[in-house]
Amino acid sequence: YAPWCPACQQMELIWERFAKESEHVDITVGKVDVTQEPGLSGRFFVTTLPTIYHANDGVFRRYRGSRTLEDLQGYVLEKKWEAVEPVAGW
Repeated sequence: YAPWCPACQQMELIWERFAKESEHVDITVGKVDVTQEPGLSGRFFVTTLPTIYHANDGVFRRYRGSRTLEDLQGYVLEKKWEAVEPVAGW
């Protein structure tokens, strides 16, 4: 995300709720400010904001679903990430 990004600002409250409620299902939710960590935006091929990745056991998958709280939770809880091709090279 970036603090100046309108789409990131629009999603901020949903992301904060997702992070707070995820504590109950034993996952960690975070965010990276690409203006503070520009190297990560290159490493993760970030070309649009916000960009969401799911990481599990060192395997990264890009989330391309709806940005609702319910869909974010479902992606994790229903293990929908298993059907997504991992990002190559990691």
